[in-house]
Amino acid sequence: MRPKQWSKNLLVFAALLFSFPNVTTDMIVHSIFGFFLFSLVSGTVYILNDFIDREADRQHPDKRNRPMASGALNPYVALFFGAIVLLFSIIMAFRFNGAFGALLTLYFVNNVAYSFRLKHVVIVDIMVIASGFVLRAIGGALVIEVPFTPWFLICTMLLALFLAISKRRHELMLLQENKTGHRKVLERYNADLLNQLNSIVTSATIISYALFTFTSGRTLHLMWTIPFVLYGIFRYLYLIHVEGKGGKPDKLLFEDKHILFTVILYALTVMIILNYFER
Repeated sequence: MRPKQWSKNLLVFAALLFSFPNVTTDMIVHSIFGFFLFSLVSGTVYILNDFIDREADRQHPDKRNRPMASGALNPYVALFFGAIVLLFSIIMAFRFNGAFGALLTLYFVNNVAYSFRLKHVVIVDIMVIASGFVLRAIGGALVIEVPFTPWFLICTMLLALFLAISKRRHELMLLQENKTGHRKVLERYNADLLNQLNSIVTSATIISYALFTFTSGRTLHLMWTIPFVLYGIFRYLYLIHVEGKGGKPDKLLFEDKHILFTVILYALTVMIILNYFER
């Protein structure tokens, strides 16, 4: 179920972060609850992905060590366990909040469609990955019952596209000699295309976030967080193009101290600004 990758679900807390200074204990508890339900459902998606991709993963230098690909775990036992966890998670989500339960179900269906078909469709594959992050952000707002702005969702989508494109580029570079042996869709990509897509998305992300800070209806002092976004994106681009990383954004978050400190400082700055400078 890859708990190390559950850090992607921290996006559930984004709505909570921008709810300062009106955050209550119940909102914190509900966000934590939402985080764990997303983590459990995403864990079942990883089980399904590993089940479907177990033959292709054997061609990958890292993924061939995964339990099902390596033969250490019976694929059908894992699939049965995942079904039980999924059923439990969806039931708990609907009992907690009907809208959140429906969204969590949509998140799973979206990932199933990706696993069986959409991951083989060029461009669509990275857009589906990005949509998963948007659903996490919306889910975070639903569990604490706060509204979200279109700019917030656009920024989330663009940042997710940036990470998805970077992941594809890393896979392309890593599997240059046998790029179709792991993902068939890689034969339809090349480095120039992915670099151009990333250039478009990074520019749009920066502009959209800057507009968000001015049009969100909150204090204009949020503009002081723009440098953190700029540095975070520039640092990630450095890791992609110079260090040859970017295949595992969840891993980079904790391994690269520059990225980690930037995220922490960003979150603290947002809380301070909303707490002391809110109009």
